[in-house]
Amino acid sequence: MISFTHSLLGLASGMLVGFSLGLVGGGGSILAVPLMVYVVGVPEPHVAIGTSAIAVAANAAINLSNHARGGTVVWSCALIFAAAGIVGAFCGSLLGKMLGGQKLLVLFALVMLAIALLMLKTRAKVGASDVKMSMTNLPAIVGLGLATGTLSGFFGIGGGFLIVPALMLATGMSIMNAVSSSLVAVTAFALTTALSYAWSGLVFWGLAGQFVAGGIAGGLAGTRSARLLAERRGALNIVFAAVIIAVALYMLARNIS
Repeated sequence: MISFTHSLLGLASGMLVGFSLGLVGGGGSILAVPLMVYVVGVPEPHVAIGTSAIAVAANAAINLSNHARGGTVVWSCALIFAAAGIVGAFCGSLLGKMLGGQKLLVLFALVMLAIALLMLKTRAKVGASDVKMSMTNLPAIVGLGLATGTLSGFFGIGGGFLIVPALMLATGMSIMNAVSSSLVAVTAFALTTALSYAWSGLVFWGLAGQFVAGGIAGGLAGTRSARLLAERRGALNIVFAAVIIAVALYMLARNIS
């Protein structure tokens, strides 16, 4: 049973997760895992990872529909990227369950800092708004999709913070298109990871439901904010990087003694 307090904390945390997914196409599990461990109080990191993957998959699918209505999803690139990443996510999730929970969180935070620095370095790049899949960019889409999926499954994350820069690197698309398109892969990766963890009994289903409920409202607000920030050059990249850095530093502080 989930207590009333835990239900409120789950709903509030889910709203933050949904807002992040709508705003930057990522941050689902990067926020959900620390929130479950440090705010809601889930004691086992692997259970937090498995539960967050369920919640992120559902919230990402909802946010994808919001972005799709705005016409900013590049489906041809997103679907190929996601298909390649599913294979990597499955293999990565098997490896991740073999590593101790605390070590997993520390490595997770270090990867987040590297991604944040990359996003800040390329913040002034506008990107193209008419990108499509072609034989020229197909190898990069498949290769980066596979690599990103593996990391996503290994760390138990939906992978938006990895997928957005990977899509921009592979295709040259704008960050707004990358944020929107990334949600296809986030949904696929998170669902693949969630199924793997659920098979091992590492999912707290009641808490996942609370996160999904809260994430619906947060996602609508995040999508609207993303469209406003996308009109200002580099603003969305800076917000994207700042969120990652803040969460990564907090996780390192909690897990390095």
